[in-house]
Amino acid sequence: MVWKTAILTASDKGSRGEREDTSAQVIRELVEEELGGEIIEYRIVPDEPDEIIAALIEMTDYFQADLVLTTGGTELAIRDVTPEATRRVIEREVPGMAEAMRYSVMQKNPAGMLFRGIVGIRGRTLIVNLPGTPKGVHENLAAIMDQLPEALLMVTGQFRL
Repeated sequence: MVWKTAILTASDKGSRGEREDTSAQVIRELVEEELGGEIIEYRIVPDEPDEIIAALIEMTDYFQADLVLTTGGTELAIRDVTPEATRRVIEREVPGMAEAMRYSVMQKNPAGMLFRGIVGIRGRTLIVNLPGTPKGVHENLAAIMDQLPEALLMVTGQFRL
C-alpha cells in the first residue's frame, strides 16, 4: 500500500526562507523508506493558528492525504500553537500514539515530556504532530512507525479482520 502523505512545517523563520527545513527532509525519508508512502503535498507556514488550520484542512479535504505529518510548533514557546490548531481541525484524538511518542523519547531524555504534540483523525486522514528538530522527528516517528500502517488501514476504512 502506498500511503498518500502530506508534510506541513510550522515555522516563522522557515516560512520567510531564513531557515532550511531539515525536519521535513527527515519526514520525507522515513515516509518513503520505512512506510512506503508518497509525498503528495509539502508546505511551510508561519506559526499562526489560522494558517496551520487552513493548510491542514486543504491537505485532508482537497488533497485527500491518508497521513498528514506536521513538524514544529509543539513545545512551550508562546508561538508554538500547532497542537491547538490541530485540535480545531480533527474530529477525534488518538491519544495512545502521542503518549507512545512521549514515552519513547522520555526513556532517553526527560525533556521529552515538554513535547505537546497530538495525533488525531479528520475524515479519513490521520494527522500526527511531530517536533521541529530532525532528531525529534526521527525519534518520535520511529516510536509509532510500526503501528502506522495498521492505524492508516483503520482510518481509511481498509482494515479487514
